[in-house]
Amino acid sequence: MKIQNFKLVKTVTFLVLILGSIVYCQENKSSSYTIAYGSKESGDMEIYLTDSEGKEKFKLTNRKGRDGYVAWSPDGKKVAMYAYHDDGNTWSIHTINIDGTNRQRLTRVKDKWDSSPAWSSNGKKIAFAREYANEKGAWQEEIWLMNSDGSKQTQIKYLEGGGAVFTQDGKLLYHSKKKSYEICIADLDGSNIVWLTNNDAKELHPDISPNGKQVAFMSDRDGNFEIYVMNIDGSNQKRLTNNNHEDWNPSWSSDGSKIIFQSSEADGKHVNIMNNDGSSVRRFIPNATGATWLKKYK
Repeated sequence: MKIQNFKLVKTVTFLVLILGSIVYCQENKSSSYTIAYGSKESGDMEIYLTDSEGKEKFKLTNRKGRDGYVAWSPDGKKVAMYAYHDDGNTWSIHTINIDGTNRQRLTRVKDKWDSSPAWSSNGKKIAFAREYANEKGAWQEEIWLMNSDGSKQTQIKYLEGGGAVFTQDGKLLYHSKKKSYEICIADLDGSNIVWLTNNDAKELHPDISPNGKQVAFMSDRDGNFEIYVMNIDGSNQKRLTNNNHEDWNPSWSSDGSKIIFQSSEADGKHVNIMNNDGSSVRRFIPNATGATWLKKYK
């Protein structure tokens, strides 16, 4: 009887060790993913995760209908994104764990386009853009806030535009539609708007560097959309990319040394990578769009 009990204990211990090893490997692998992006590799636009070298790949979403505009939660355990509903007439914000579990739909307003989610630094709130034609047919572009579970959805009534991200001091960096599209910073209630750019060009999708000192953005001020950077106060604006195709949606690496961005080239849309001064541009993820880097803000 003692021998049988001993064998049973050994077997249970072995199984516990194996299970623990599997769980550890899964968690360790998940923690290596630091870049999220969209791809039509499987037919629909789905969200994929990869590591900082672009070597490992994990298909995060798997549903009929487009998923995109992905954003990491600050702790790296979830992403937020938009998804098509009603044959693309309704766009809604969703969240999902980075292992593909616990997908939740947060917004459900029919015939509105909700996109460009962004998490606050403490992970408690999500900002997002809402677009639609009003009863007079005029196109509306609004910025909304909600809790990260989808509750307390509130429009910031003084702001028109989109692409909002949170600054480290709790404000919103966004592109405004008040004049042409310009990069601005405002308080969460829509007050104290500061214009960082001010010209007739379209300037969109700003992303703040991990140290909070610089902003990368896209602009067509020189003819076609290219990637630019500037200081957080709008000074020292510099063009980083220089080519004859469209460059979109810059995202800083976690250490601020590199920037990834979407490039529409002759052979399709790809994610490119470059140093933060614009040097050493190269293709990073082929046939991909809207890549964002998980950032650990300093």
